Amino acid sequence: MNRIVQFDSLEAFQFDEPKSVHLAIGMFDGVHLGHQRVLESALQRSAEEDGVAGVLTFWPHPSRLFNPESPVRMILTPELKASQFALRNMRFVIEESFTEDFSNIEAESFIKHLVRRIPGLKSIHTGLNWRFGKGGRGDPSMLELLAKEEGIEAHCAEVHLAEGERVSSTRIRSLLTEGSVEKVNELLGYNYFSVGTAIQGKQLGSEMGTPTLNMPFEGDLRPAYGVYVTLVSDLSSNIQYKSVSNFGVRPTVEKSDKPLLETHFLEECSFSYGARLRVEWLEFIRPEREFANVDELRNRIREDVQIANRRFEMI
Repeated sequence: MNRIVQFDSLEAFQFDEPKSVHLAIGMFDGVHLGHQRVLESALQRSAEEDGVAGVLTFWPHPSRLFNPESPVRMILTPELKASQFALRNMRFVIEESFTEDFSNIEAESFIKHLVRRIPGLKSIHTGLNWRFGKGGRGDPSMLELLAKEEGIEAHCAEVHLAEGERVSSTRIRSLLTEGSVEKVNELLGYNYFSVGTAIQGKQLGSEMGTPTLNMPFEGDLRPAYGVYVTLVSDLSSNIQYKSVSNFGVRPTVEKSDKPLLETHFLEECSFSYGARLRVEWLEFIRPEREFANVDELRNRIREDVQIANRRFEMI
């Protein structure tokens, strides 16, 4: 993975190389196929100008400010989002706090606000549905006009369609909460993943003959509770291990109010407690449910393992 320079605000931005800057702007939650078009546009212009391509994104989501009782849940944490930018060769990411002061910047002043803080800004790249400025008044037409006044190019990437529908973070969030992770992966253009630290559980899996490594879920948006075919790797290596994982509150044995990702490996691995692991979610097997007893649960887990093994044989 390429190294990416991270800044926690526009005020903190400082890039020493005397090159033109080509900036992709947006929330980019999920960094899905539509977002990737915007990033590719910035990368292309940076290559043509021998400049640098970077990202201006925001945290938290504006709904945390405007609708705190029911905020939009994020697909990726800021750290995981930054890792996706790095994979796509962006040189830097600015994570601007979406505060009341920031939200009150008038649309007519927004480009000047960027120019003052990003020396060498040469082009701006967004999606067609991106809005800016107080009240979201700024649209692509206004962006092009204001950018031109500052001698800056404005590029709006075309909408990316899948099966006739626009690829959007909203659509992906809905699919995740339904358990449609295979469709999610198609729209993301990569496998949905989570990251967690392996902790010691109550050894119930070992007692049932299916030992697991457990990870508290660190994300904002919880996928559907259930059993998934997964791949697990250590953050420090690219070696992946086949596995089957249950995500949920374990109603048969514990009924917790906090979801846990319990992963049973289908091949020998050396991970242990305290390891930072990346879990890729490949396929939804079944919803989580409460069984009548542990024996019934044990038998169902054996079926889940067989399904996962068959899935990997098809890859």
